[in-house]
Amino acid sequence: MGQSVLLLDESTISALTQHYLSFKVTRNAPGVLFAAKLPDTAITVYKSGKVLFQGNGAEREATQWGKSKATQHASSTSTAKKVASPKGELLPDNFAGLSVLGSDETGTGDFFGPVTVAACYVRTEQINLVRELGVKDSKQLTDDLMRQIAHDLQATLTHSVLTLSNPKYNDVQAKGWSQGKIKALLHNQALKHVLRKMDGQKPEYILIDQFAERGIYYNHIKNEPEIIRENVLFSTKAEGLHVSVAAASIIARVAFLEEMDRLSQLAGMTLPKGAGPRVDEVAAKILLKDGEAALRSMTKWHFANAQKAKKLAAMKRM
Repeated sequence: MGQSVLLLDESTISALTQHYLSFKVTRNAPGVLFAAKLPDTAITVYKSGKVLFQGNGAEREATQWGKSKATQHASSTSTAKKVASPKGELLPDNFAGLSVLGSDETGTGDFFGPVTVAACYVRTEQINLVRELGVKDSKQLTDDLMRQIAHDLQATLTHSVLTLSNPKYNDVQAKGWSQGKIKALLHNQALKHVLRKMDGQKPEYILIDQFAERGIYYNHIKNEPEIIRENVLFSTKAEGLHVSVAAASIIARVAFLEEMDRLSQLAGMTLPKGAGPRVDEVAAKILLKDGEAALRSMTKWHFANAQKAKKLAAMKRM
């Protein structure tokens, strides 16, 4: 799919919006001033003056209004000054402006729902656009905002998102796999997928939101036929170090939310997130209504919530 980005002045944007007025569509994403959908091209105008053309006709439409704007940069990763990340690994001092492939996961602390992992590649010239789309540390965004942002990110960035269903999670956990091993395998797989889509192009660095020390991470995946090692960095709070990880976090979160929506429909009630008392109550209701097999199929069964729900259900049967 083609993609072009222009930075236009106010008068040109006014002319552009009038030109595409008959193709106007509603877009509620943050910062969007106008959006249009042609048969082969989606056009999004942002308040900053940036205009994003996406689709097979992107270049054709963009050339009517100007030349694509690319941010030029010069960096030497081999000689760049290094600075410490929050966990202590050394990063180039210009790291936030480099072309980076980042990965993150979500769902590991939730009784209901899957574990999801996403990886995203953000080139230097895409960084400002990704920020314009509303990307920041996902902890600063609501679920509703992330749902709005995720579509644009997936359409714009080379990415991969993996969802480990609850039945599969329970199966490998019962075989002795720790959450650390599960996450490491998913991260490695997502990174492999993105690198293959990049067709030989290489990121300057790969940044993994750290959930295990480097040695432990690679020990988890030591038996994999292909292990991603080149220029890999690990850091906690990685969403704040590069927008690629922040984008991956948003895409992973929305994949988790969409699976929670599906499971809620199956259960006939809204499934709560997390692992608190409210989760125990809803789990007990599902036990009483649909039985243990149904509850197991939508939860991480080794969590303490399973036993708590059984006790609550038993008390209600008395």
